[in-house]
Amino acid sequence: MLKINDLYVNYGGISAVKGISIHVPEKSIVTLIGANGAGKSTTLKAIAGLVKARSGEILFQGENILGKDTIDIVAKGITMIPEGRKVFVNLSVLENLKVGAYLRNEGIEEDIKRVYELFPILKERAWQLAGTLSGGEQQMLAVGRALMAKPKLIMMDEPSLGLAPLIVNAIFDIIKEINKQGTTILLIEQNANKALKVADYGYVLETGNITMEGKGIDLLKNEKIIEAYLGTSKKSMP
Repeated sequence: MLKINDLYVNYGGISAVKGISIHVPEKSIVTLIGANGAGKSTTLKAIAGLVKARSGEILFQGENILGKDTIDIVAKGITMIPEGRKVFVNLSVLENLKVGAYLRNEGIEEDIKRVYELFPILKERAWQLAGTLSGGEQQMLAVGRALMAKPKLIMMDEPSLGLAPLIVNAIFDIIKEINKQGTTILLIEQNANKALKVADYGYVLETGNITMEGKGIDLLKNEKIIEAYLGTSKKSMP
């Protein structure tokens, strides 16, 4: 579905992404893991057209979308959930969901019902201002708003950031459910353990370069990944 070939991106005067190549098959979950400043968010922003790539290719369903406007990229079926959720705090939950469907004219009510089925708490809070929701509820709303665009590919930037462990578990359950329903997911996560457990495939990004890749379950067992990103050594794991 998505192929990135030899992508270079400068961000803030710095060479943030240095010739990476990534493949995201249809209906899969692919994750990018790495430390802060590795170039993960810049990669997603380049795909979404929010930052300009210096060179390379971003192929979505065979079409090179590099250089296209964000609104055109969304119309083709790519949505992004930004780091920090960024809901419209002065709009209600329902209004936020409707904003997610701004490029659509049909089937909106049906998809609102689908979001409410995934997140019953949002139905209860439908007329509540988004800014008064808890962090976990705002993350659910951000995911729901992205779904309202009927995307083929959802990109998620740190969906577990700042959330309590129980809420993190719920968010990852929802990620698996959305994927099970047929939506492809490209996931950025500092919680490497959670990300690799749900991912079909993963890439390790370090200072703008891909240093390792493989099936999620294989990376989860890799000693270098364990020591660098899981906070322990393979020998100490049960």
